[in-house]
Amino acid sequence: MEAPLLDTASAGDSEPIRSLGELKSVICLESVKVWKIAGPAVITILSQFGVYGINTMFVGHLGDIELASVSVSLNIVGTFSFGFMLGMGSALETLCGQAYGAGQVHMLGIYMQRSWIVLLVSCFFILPIYIFATPILKFFGQVDQIADLAGTFTLQTIPQLFSLAINFPCQKFLQAQSKVNVLASIAFSSLILHMAMLWLFIYQLGWGTTGAAVAFDISRWGIAVAEVVYIMVWCREAGWNGFSWLAFKDIWPFVRLSLASALMLCLEIWYTTAVYLISGHLDNPVIAVGALSICLNINNWQMMFFVGLNAAISVRVSNELGRGHPRAAKHAVYVTIFESLLIGILCMVIIFITRNKFSIIYTSDEALQRAVSHLAYLLGATMLLNSVQPVISGVAIGGGWQAMVAYINLGCYYIFGLPLGYLLSHVANLGVMGLWGGMICGLALQTIFLLFVLFKTNWNKEVEQSSERMRKWGDQFIKNDQKSNENS
Repeated sequence: MEAPLLDTASAGDSEPIRSLGELKSVICLESVKVWKIAGPAVITILSQFGVYGINTMFVGHLGDIELASVSVSLNIVGTFSFGFMLGMGSALETLCGQAYGAGQVHMLGIYMQRSWIVLLVSCFFILPIYIFATPILKFFGQVDQIADLAGTFTLQTIPQLFSLAINFPCQKFLQAQSKVNVLASIAFSSLILHMAMLWLFIYQLGWGTTGAAVAFDISRWGIAVAEVVYIMVWCREAGWNGFSWLAFKDIWPFVRLSLASALMLCLEIWYTTAVYLISGHLDNPVIAVGALSICLNINNWQMMFFVGLNAAISVRVSNELGRGHPRAAKHAVYVTIFESLLIGILCMVIIFITRNKFSIIYTSDEALQRAVSHLAYLLGATMLLNSVQPVISGVAIGGGWQAMVAYINLGCYYIFGLPLGYLLSHVANLGVMGLWGGMICGLALQTIFLLFVLFKTNWNKEVEQSSERMRKWGDQFIKNDQKSNENS
């Protein structure tokens, strides 16, 4: 049943679905393929993000200042570095996925090592932001109470920054081969350990926010070390052939693709960061930042679920393009977007129903709970839009469209959304609701543009571009390998 529907080397991109029975078969087949990857990927992403979210939950019960400070640190500095490092690592998602689909498994280990080098160097460029977090936050308008504690917490989390340089390339290496179950097991085990450490360090030893930072560092490095051990021991037949000097060769083209990926994802992830910075200028910033932190933290939980789908659809698209199957790639995209939209509608309804209750998880302050309930409708709308947008971004990564999407993000978010949010919050005096309303408008405009790009995509052409990319990188690998053998 699979070959006639999805093996489209001969059928081509334009071959239509001819009957309702064929449509049902495509939906069922693609759902199984996507969720086989997406299920463990969602567990992995939610578990890793859970380290951020659970930190906020535990610290939130220490006090409003502690909640706002740790939220600012994690959502501004932490998100800034996370977005940049994830973006730099996403180049590997394109290359490894298409190489694996094309049967060039020998290239995966070289790509991963090259990504380690690029990301480790990137950490040193980000490091000054961690060191000077307090004055940077004050410059952007955060009050002294919040900025001082946030800066201290940020300094204490420097070790986890370097773990990301190891973690992300390992994830992309394993995801490209659909080895997602091991990633889910490692991440979930780390989350359980993290909760135990938070309980011990914060409540039993009384270390406060310092305890949260120490637990954060240990959890992050635990994941990175476990992934490296698994790859080096159990992936010798699946892309890992040991360390190689070839990782240092032809590194500049890799850096260019990494920077395009970073720009695309950073412009998305930093959008929320900019909203946090602007919120520090509002009246009663402790309540404003605290309420926004709770809502965006819940939104981020839901968004991380769809980032798991992002990884799954990226793998499906890159693998199918690498195999030369344009119709399979197109079907995977449309089925995944439809299903993610249904999930987004469900999440929005749940938020509307529980709008007066869900903030209890984060705070006991009644004023803060009321402020959160006022933002619930905006939260629901954002969650609906976030059900589609990360999936389309995953398609962009799988197809290698990062640079084009970066321009769309720049225009929709920073030229349209943020200025509109600033005007609504400060000029129209709508406060946090105006700020968030502008953010939603930017997100909606971006989603419309991306859907249009997706609708106009020629999947046959995408296969040709993927084949050309694999020929180019594969020939470079073979030439370098031959030179290395001659020198030795």
